[in-house]
Amino acid sequence: MMTARNGLNIEFTARGTNLNPKLKTLAEMELNSIDHKLGGAVSAHVILTEEKYRQIAEVTLTAKTEVLVATCEATEMVVALHDALHKLEQQVIRHKERRMTVERQGKPASSAPLVELAWPPVLAS
Repeated sequence: MMTARNGLNIEFTARGTNLNPKLKTLAEMELNSIDHKLGGAVSAHVILTEEKYRQIAEVTLTAKTEVLVATCEATEMVVALHDALHKLEQQVIRHKERRMTVERQGKPASSAPLVELAWPPVLAS
Protein backbone atom coordinates (compact mmCIF):
# COMPACT_ATOMS: atom_id res chain seq x y z
CA MET A 1 0.00 0.00 0.00
CA MET A 2 1.40 3.40 -0.96
CA THR A 3 0.33 6.85 0.18
CA ALA A 4 1.62 10.26 -0.84
CA ARG A 5 1.20 13.36 1.30
CA ASN A 6 3.04 16.64 0.87
CA GLY A 7 5.45 15.13 -1.64
CA LEU A 8 6.60 12.27 0.61
CA ASN A 9 5.77 8.83 -0.81
CA ILE A 10 5.16 6.34 2.00
CA GLU A 11 4.98 2.65 1.17
CA PHE A 12 3.78 0.06 3.69
CA THR A 13 4.55 -3.67 3.73
CA ALA A 14 3.11 -6.08 6.30
CA ARG A 15 4.64 -9.56 6.58
CA GLY A 16 2.76 -12.07 8.69
CA THR A 17 0.59 -9.37 10.24
CA ASN A 18 -2.20 -6.97 9.35
CA LEU A 19 -1.65 -3.26 8.94
CA ASN A 20 -4.18 -1.53 11.17
CA PRO A 21 -5.13 2.15 10.79
CA LYS A 22 -3.54 3.09 14.14
CA LEU A 23 -0.08 1.97 12.98
CA LYS A 24 -0.51 3.61 9.60
CA THR A 25 -1.57 6.93 11.14
CA LEU A 26 1.33 6.84 13.63
CA ALA A 27 3.85 6.17 10.86
CA GLU A 28 2.45 8.89 8.57
CA MET A 29 2.44 11.54 11.31
CA GLU A 30 6.00 10.76 12.46
CA LEU A 31 7.39 10.49 8.92
CA ASN A 32 5.86 13.82 7.93
CA SER A 33 7.47 15.37 11.00
CA ILE A 34 10.83 13.79 10.12
CA ASP A 35 10.44 14.95 6.50
CA HIS A 36 9.89 18.50 7.72
CA LYS A 37 13.07 18.34 9.86
CA LEU A 38 15.12 16.86 7.03
CA GLY A 39 13.90 19.40 4.52
CA GLY A 40 12.76 17.21 1.69
CA ALA A 41 12.87 13.45 1.75
CA VAL A 42 11.87 11.63 -1.41
CA SER A 43 10.26 8.43 -0.14
CA ALA A 44 9.81 6.18 2.88
CA HIS A 45 9.21 2.44 3.19
CA VAL A 46 7.75 0.94 6.37
CA ILE A 47 8.07 -2.85 6.78
CA LEU A 48 6.20 -4.51 9.65
CA THR A 49 7.08 -8.16 10.35
CA GLU A 50 5.65 -10.59 12.88
CA GLU A 51 7.61 -13.75 13.75
CA LYS A 52 6.25 -15.84 16.63
CA TYR A 53 6.58 -13.53 19.63
CA ARG A 54 8.72 -10.89 17.94
CA GLN A 55 7.34 -7.76 16.31
CA ILE A 56 9.87 -6.10 13.99
CA ALA A 57 9.53 -2.65 12.43
CA GLU A 58 11.94 -1.44 9.76
CA VAL A 59 11.76 2.07 8.32
CA THR A 60 13.80 3.16 5.30
CA LEU A 61 13.90 6.86 4.40
CA THR A 62 15.37 7.90 1.07
CA ALA A 63 16.63 11.48 1.01
CA LYS A 64 18.21 13.41 -1.83
CA THR A 65 21.75 12.51 -0.78
CA GLU A 66 21.52 9.31 1.26
CA VAL A 67 19.39 6.46 2.56
CA LEU A 68 18.63 6.19 6.31
CA VAL A 69 17.47 2.89 7.83
CA ALA A 70 16.21 2.09 11.34
CA THR A 71 15.11 -1.32 12.66
CA CYS A 72 13.59 -2.14 16.06
CA GLU A 73 12.18 -5.24 17.69
CA ALA A 74 9.67 -5.44 20.55
CA THR A 75 6.81 -7.55 21.88
CA GLU A 76 4.21 -5.09 20.56
CA MET A 77 4.13 -3.62 17.06
CA VAL A 78 3.26 -0.09 18.23
CA VAL A 79 6.35 0.01 20.46
CA ALA A 80 8.61 -1.40 17.74
CA LEU A 81 7.35 1.13 15.18
CA HIS A 82 7.66 4.06 17.60
CA ASP A 83 11.23 3.07 18.53
CA ALA A 84 12.24 2.66 14.88
CA LEU A 85 10.82 6.09 14.02
CA HIS A 86 12.65 7.59 17.00
CA LYS A 87 15.95 6.07 15.82
CA LEU A 88 15.32 7.43 12.34
CA GLU A 89 14.63 10.88 13.75
CA GLN A 90 17.96 10.82 15.63
CA GLN A 91 19.74 9.84 12.40
CA VAL A 92 18.09 12.74 10.58
CA ILE A 93 19.21 15.18 13.28
CA ARG A 94 22.81 13.91 13.07
CA HIS A 95 22.71 14.09 9.26
CA LYS A 96 21.42 17.66 9.37
CA GLU A 97 24.07 18.73 11.91
CA ARG A 98 26.85 17.25 9.77
CA ARG A 99 25.54 19.02 6.69
CA MET A 100 25.31 22.37 8.51
CA THR A 101 28.86 22.02 9.89
CA VAL A 102 30.30 21.47 6.42
CA GLU A 103 28.31 24.40 4.98
CA ARG A 104 29.40 26.80 7.72
CA GLN A 105 33.08 25.88 7.95
CA GLY A 106 33.68 25.09 4.33
CA LYS A 107 36.87 23.74 2.87
CA PRO A 108 40.22 25.57 2.91
CA ALA A 109 41.21 27.42 -0.24
CA SER A 110 43.29 25.21 -2.51
CA SER A 111 45.53 28.09 -3.64
CA ALA A 112 46.92 28.79 -0.16
CA PRO A 113 49.51 26.24 0.96
CA LEU A 114 48.77 24.53 4.25
CA VAL A 115 52.47 24.30 5.16
CA GLU A 116 55.09 26.82 4.13
CA LEU A 117 58.55 25.50 3.36
CA ALA A 118 61.70 27.55 3.89
CA TRP A 119 64.23 27.56 1.06
CA PRO A 120 67.13 26.74 1.12
CA PRO A 121 66.68 23.94 3.62
CA VAL A 122 68.64 24.29 6.83
CA LEU A 123 70.74 21.24 7.68
CA ALA A 124 71.09 20.31 11.31
CA SER A 125 74.56 19.40 12.46
